[in-house]
Amino acid sequence: MSKVRIGFVGVGSMGQMAHLKNYVTLDDCEVVALAEVRLQTGKLVAERYGVPKVYPDHRAMLASETLDAVVASQPFDRHAVLLPEIYPHVKYVLTEKPLAVAPEAGRKLAAAAARAGCTHMVAYHKRSDPATEYARGLIDQWKADGRLGRLKYVRILMPAGDWINNGFLGRLDAGDKPPALDREPPMTDLDEPARKAYVSFVNYYIHQLNLMRHLLGEPYRVAYADQTGVLLAVRSESGVPGVLEMTPYRTTVEWEESALVAFEKGYLVLRLPAPMVCNRAGTVEVYEDPGGKTPVRSFPSLPWVHAMRNQAMNFVKVCRGERKPPCDAGEAVLDLDVAREYIRQRFGQ
Repeated sequence: MSKVRIGFVGVGSMGQMAHLKNYVTLDDCEVVALAEVRLQTGKLVAERYGVPKVYPDHRAMLASETLDAVVASQPFDRHAVLLPEIYPHVKYVLTEKPLAVAPEAGRKLAAAAARAGCTHMVAYHKRSDPATEYARGLIDQWKADGRLGRLKYVRILMPAGDWINNGFLGRLDAGDKPPALDREPPMTDLDEPARKAYVSFVNYYIHQLNLMRHLLGEPYRVAYADQTGVLLAVRSESGVPGVLEMTPYRTTVEWEESALVAFEKGYLVLRLPAPMVCNRAGTVEVYEDPGGKTPVRSFPSLPWVHAMRNQAMNFVKVCRGERKPPCDAGEAVLDLDVAREYIRQRFGQ
């Protein structure tokens, strides 16, 4: 197959440092154009990364270029107004998480992508971390062979920490200011404190809501929302309980995100690095005690590939028809539904 032709919409911070710098190093794709409303910044970025065309907005780029895919790294309250204009022009789109602000806006986006025949991959990069991929494969294996019994519990710990880890070093910025842009209207079914809590929750903890479903291997519902905002308990479709602990403590240097996946006769612990870490995957600790032989604790060696880069490789494979998206728009709506139910139980709205 020929190389996948990709256009970028937005190369400010995440678009530049989490996405673009990975795609330009991949052999199976080429970044042929970028659209950046801060045109001088866009030109600086294009020069550094060898992107031949720069446009002042997505409309100009889509009108002039023949693209297979678009990576649109935008604030999530831009998705509802931006993406319906992109879907009809390409077969594949990647955006950051979450899918939208409100669940209904997310449903409309998923439906619009389907109507346009566009596959929308939502960048839950933790699913592309080699450690998560290894852990999910092992969970599926344990479920299939049954030698460690049944899945009993999932616990995710997410303290606030230094998520950037110097990952924005070298970011280009010409200092030009962005114009006012259309955004998804604020939710009207929540008062101001609840609305702020909801937006903060989906901006920060939506990753863990998504990871919970990925590790459980099935949908779940909110069972309990602690009023302090520290604890969220869930129950899966088959009855497996799970807990998300949200910043019971904070760190200023470390990143201590982890997940415990417990079976009757063993468990695994997934530890994930800060989102902007480069060239380092997470880690997996495996403990197996099926009985009748010596228990085994192991620490598999994983490749020196970080989640953002592996996510870029996964998206190119999606564009080439070699795999399905780790998470598409249809599934990403479920995260917004869970977030809205969490706020309903916590605030009574």
